Amino acid sequence: MSDMLPETATAKKFDPEAFARNLAQAMETGGQALATILKPREPANGGQPPAELTEMVKTLTRVAEYWTSDQTRAAELQTKLGKSYLELWSAASRKLSGEKVEPTIEPPPRDKRFADPSWRSNQFYEFLMQAYLLTSQWANELVEKADGLDPHTRKKAAFYIQQITNALAPSNFVATSPELTRTTLENNGDNLVRGMKMLAEDIVAGKGHLKIRQSDPSNLEVGVNIATTPGKVIFQNEIMQLIQYTPSTETVLRTPLLIVPPWINKFYILDLKPEKSFIKFCVDQGLTVFVISWVNPDKSLGDKSFADYMKLGPLAAMDVVEKVTGELKVHTIGYCVGGTLLASTLAWLAERRRQRVTSATFLTTQVDFTHAGDLTVFVDEEQISALERDMRTTGVLEGAKMAMAFNMLRPNDLIWSYVVNNYLKGQPPAAFDLLHWNSDATRMPAANHSYYLRNCYLDNKLSAGTMVLDDTQLDLAKVKVPIYNLATREDHIAPAESVLYGSQFFGGPVKYVLSGSGHIAGVINPPMANKYQYWTNENIHVGSVAEWLKGAQEHKGSWWPDWRAWIEQFDAERVPARATGTEVFPPIEDAPGSYVRVRS
Repeated sequence: MSDMLPETATAKKFDPEAFARNLAQAMETGGQALATILKPREPANGGQPPAELTEMVKTLTRVAEYWTSDQTRAAELQTKLGKSYLELWSAASRKLSGEKVEPTIEPPPRDKRFADPSWRSNQFYEFLMQAYLLTSQWANELVEKADGLDPHTRKKAAFYIQQITNALAPSNFVATSPELTRTTLENNGDNLVRGMKMLAEDIVAGKGHLKIRQSDPSNLEVGVNIATTPGKVIFQNEIMQLIQYTPSTETVLRTPLLIVPPWINKFYILDLKPEKSFIKFCVDQGLTVFVISWVNPDKSLGDKSFADYMKLGPLAAMDVVEKVTGELKVHTIGYCVGGTLLASTLAWLAERRRQRVTSATFLTTQVDFTHAGDLTVFVDEEQISALERDMRTTGVLEGAKMAMAFNMLRPNDLIWSYVVNNYLKGQPPAAFDLLHWNSDATRMPAANHSYYLRNCYLDNKLSAGTMVLDDTQLDLAKVKVPIYNLATREDHIAPAESVLYGSQFFGGPVKYVLSGSGHIAGVINPPMANKYQYWTNENIHVGSVAEWLKGAQEHKGSWWPDWRAWIEQFDAERVPARATGTEVFPPIEDAPGSYVRVRS
């Protein structure tokens, strides 16, 4: 038996009595946690199965029908898998007899699940790993080689297969993972006791659903050690609070800056710890900074539309900024869906012939959804209709659903690594501001979210010039303000290809900039960190990012200073630093305000 265990598994003294006691306690706690999940609740959709499960079964049935509809094809399928297993068994047998045998299959170099040396030095675990990899490869080929699937169905099927195979990885189970087996034996099972306790706590925190903790919240508090840039809330309505930040320089650029963050997440991604804060950087660079902090809506705000968010969001904010500073125009920044709203607002203003904006900066923003990211697996008529039925009951899309959708795009990094570390190793996660923000999900009004999904993701109306907002047809070609359009190279949500293609729909000058890393890290990349890089190329009329990169210049470090120099070229005049608020708009409360503190 000891030959089957990972190295050093028996290095510490094993106490069978303690192990049995801990195992019983872990099973009891785990059983209580499971009972909480299975506890009867108010049935949704008339007691029908979850729409997500129904969609997965329906999609994978389409794949299965292709392979089982022809006996020859089905036989070939079984033969191929059987042959792979026989070859693996033969290789394992030859290796057992002392022959040097090359691995039948290896995981990708960046696959951290199989980093433990025992996956290769111990034949039992090596066999498990290779059998799993062969099965996963075979399952993926089922989707790739199934003829007759439309591209969207194929993409959904590949996504579901990825979720299933990742969930069934041997690295996720104590009995089949050398690292987990070793940890459990060395701790006499106490790791499982700690893990099941955390599991129960996370189910309670999720109100009966598992809310995986990704960061230790005990040392992170909004307004205390994150989102601490000094400022005041100077205006609020039912949709947002407007924060004006306290200047840190004696003079500032005359034109103020208005930031429109996404309402899918909270604004403080732009104001994490001081050394990472983009907002603090802007203040320290001599800008008068205003930021919208969106409400975390409940059912009472379920009928608030995309148009309401425009009128009560950026348009209302522009009115306040004008009255506070005396300036008729502002620099603007929109991040992710906040950028989509900002682009729509600019088109609305252009149609009304109202000049309110000096420049616009878009951070990982899509205005055209032809090349939209991995979230498109959740978007088609049937899935949106099912989501709308759910939202009619609750009035909102619960933040946990959107958070899980984002996590499922990177399941090994954002789901299974935490399942293993938290609940099986019994190791609570460290405090990490970025992941604390990631878990601080927000709800979305039903009317707003439905409009966004249908008009942007499903029908792609904004770039087509057919989107109607507040009784106004929008045409991005009429947006003439200079644009700084930032994409990130590894973005799965707003792909660099999508952002580049979208650049071509605006009517004014566009500077497309590509940053290293992904949707968050590529944006939140302070100069002091000296990480990553960014590329610039004035020519945006190319067919692909790969082609654009051929003529691009690479710059080491952060794009922030490049952007700061870019906006100053439009208005370099400086004025004395402005106080926060006025007699008409006196400070209501300190930044970051109360709206951002409301948790889902």
